Amino acid sequence: MKTMSTDQPKPRILMIYTGGTIGMKENAETGALEPFDFNHLLENVPKIKRLDYEIDSYQFETPIDSSAMHPKHWETIAKVVEQNYDDYDGFVVLHGTDTMAYTASALSFMLENIRKPVVITGSQLPIGEVRTDGEENLITALQVAAAKDKKGEPMVQEVAILFEDYLWRGNRATKHSSDNFNAFKSSNYPRLAKIGLGITYRPEVMWRSKNNEPFKVHYGMDTNVAYLDLFPGISENVVRHILTVPGLKGLVMKTFGSGNGPTDPWFLEAVKAAVDKGLVIVNVSQCENGMVLPSRYGAGFGLEKAGVISGHDLTSEAAITKLMFLFGQGMSGEEVKVAMENSISGEMNDKETIEKI
Repeated sequence: MKTMSTDQPKPRILMIYTGGTIGMKENAETGALEPFDFNHLLENVPKIKRLDYEIDSYQFETPIDSSAMHPKHWETIAKVVEQNYDDYDGFVVLHGTDTMAYTASALSFMLENIRKPVVITGSQLPIGEVRTDGEENLITALQVAAAKDKKGEPMVQEVAILFEDYLWRGNRATKHSSDNFNAFKSSNYPRLAKIGLGITYRPEVMWRSKNNEPFKVHYGMDTNVAYLDLFPGISENVVRHILTVPGLKGLVMKTFGSGNGPTDPWFLEAVKAAVDKGLVIVNVSQCENGMVLPSRYGAGFGLEKAGVISGHDLTSEAAITKLMFLFGQGMSGEEVKVAMENSISGEMNDKETIEKI
């Protein structure tokens, strides 16, 4: 662990660097982007020193492009949070944008009863670039991680994504742009805060643990899951091949509109056969906004009748990581089905959530 400031802290923040664009700098000889060390960070973001925080850092032994992110890396992040939970007021994770929403979703399930902020951020341009968005994202993420309410409790008590002018619930956000600074959005849940001249929080939509149980980290993610993205004309061979992959336990079926799929007899028969053999299939809409309502149209009712369960308004990232998490905890298929239709950490709207927003 490397200390970036020797000043006595007001807030204590642990920064976890996994890799990604925000941490790249150009090699003067080759022109290639390479991961920085934290001295480079201080050189390029001198305003960090003006925050009057004690900021420590943990860096992956080998920083990675987020496209190489794997559940074992999620476990590393979770373990760092667990081992340092009592010593810090908040955590900032520097991460590449491509798989940020997957990491945020996974951590939201793994970090049970968390009552401190885990703020994930990154950038579209390296922190050393003249026009970088990384500086503002990093500074703001640190401020969010340090923020307290009037009672002295952490303002944010969940896994969140901070990008440009928005703070999103991590398991509700998805990357929607590869070249805009505003790279993330959450279509089915409001922002947790708006960042402008100040940071305006919305406590009424923030997650709070519903019990008094202690913070606990769950390890184990089962990767025997997959996506099936439907499209007009999808062939029977493709569908049957995916549904019968050896060892497959869970499948996120990305359907049309409010949860509709083909009505061909062979399609519904193949789906029912897979469900009958124990495959858990979750219906998630391809649309960014709205939710699965399988009973609205016959094309959706057929899937429901075949045993496909509703993913409600889950993002595809939250759906796949939730399946990985639940199977990773040793749950049976029937137990996973029940858990998939109930919110664990605010990843889907229930009646109480809808009334809030």
